Amino acid sequence: MTTLQFLRDGQPLAEVDASAGDLLIDVARFHEVPLHWRCGQGTCSTCAVHIAHAGQPATVKVGRKERNVLLRAGLIDAAQAAADTWPDTPQTVRLACHLLVTDAPWQVTLPQDS
Repeated sequence: MTTLQFLRDGQPLAEVDASAGDLLIDVARFHEVPLHWRCGQGTCSTCAVHIAHAGQPATVKVGRKERNVLLRAGLIDAAQAAADTWPDTPQTVRLACHLLVTDAPWQVTLPQDS
């Protein structure tokens, strides 16, 4: 088990336990964290988040589907979409429906409410 802290605008929203290998979007839904999502399958980009953890900075392998969805949503540029590894930093945008929880504690920053 690990601890995930969800934030919006720097303010804590929830702190929950999760198991390594859980999908981040499933953890958020189970604990009723106000993470916006539409499809839950990685095609709409509404579950975009930023992750901070102790292992950063590092690199992370990002799948083609996630890169394409983020590019189409205007959240990354074409150069980033072409790269299958990205810098793993708190500024890197990811989709909660593509992220598997690790055994390290995370801070998950949710987008601002529209």
